[in-house]
Amino acid sequence: MTQGLEQNQIAILGAGLIGACWAALFAHHGAVVRVWDPTPEALVKLPDRMAGPLAQLLDIAPDAGPLGNVTVSDDLETVVAGADLVQENAPENLALKHDLYRQVEPLMRADAILASSTSALTWSELAPGLANPACMITAHPFNPPHLVPLVETYGQDMDRLDRAEAIYRAAGRVPVRMNKDATGHIANRLSSALWREAVHMVAEGIADVAAVDAALVNGPGLRWSAIGAHMAYHLGGGEGGMAGYLAHLGPSQERRWASLGSPSLTAEVREALVEGVAAEAAGRDIPTLERERDAALIAAIKARR
Repeated sequence: MTQGLEQNQIAILGAGLIGACWAALFAHHGAVVRVWDPTPEALVKLPDRMAGPLAQLLDIAPDAGPLGNVTVSDDLETVVAGADLVQENAPENLALKHDLYRQVEPLMRADAILASSTSALTWSELAPGLANPACMITAHPFNPPHLVPLVETYGQDMDRLDRAEAIYRAAGRVPVRMNKDATGHIANRLSSALWREAVHMVAEGIADVAAVDAALVNGPGLRWSAIGAHMAYHLGGGEGGMAGYLAHLGPSQERRWASLGSPSLTAEVREALVEGVAAEAAGRDIPTLERERDAALIAAIKARR
């Protein structure tokens, strides 16, 4: 049985892509889920948006028990009242989120957790929108959030962080807590650093888009799915571990760092990236590429289990 959230009430604010995936994930694990969106059309479309993720979750865990109950409403109080966790998925607009928080906070249970799925904004930017900033944490999922287990958390109330992370773990997620608030959290900063160099190599003619992607997927990407960057270099040091690597190969690493680029997204570079991705896609449209990505992720998840 994959259930584990039968005793939890989860409020989902925002019924777009991320909100629908969160709703499917929590429902799959047995939670009582209530979804709010200010747009009636989004609520009407929610069952269809959840159908794919629910089917994928069932494929991964065919022994799942009964789904948790899912209801929708355009009334904030109906959705938020009594919820243990309020997962906010509003657009990345600071003023909009602050306005939403002013409406939501008085409706929340005193000990409830307001968790923002924000990818671009920080806790320090979001918290001033609340009378009690301690009630909020940032909980950034990686897309698609029902498949990729990472959830990056940050907040200043350790009890709320502990309780939120327990909920995410019960939903099969892997919460990673940040020690310090930072733009881009952890994974997006790493992804941005990698992509910057990938763009630089295309811009400088070192390799084309497809070659860069193939090198990543079939080289370090495969290794990183098993161990992280620091541990990879620890093993790269042989018997000496990280200390041995730094002593013997640290200078060569610094030479590589010094040669890394800082590309600008000029018209020419943008054109090269767009044309390169089109060539790599080879006529496959976005839905097809998403299905192929998700199938590969599901296979990887099953293999890891």
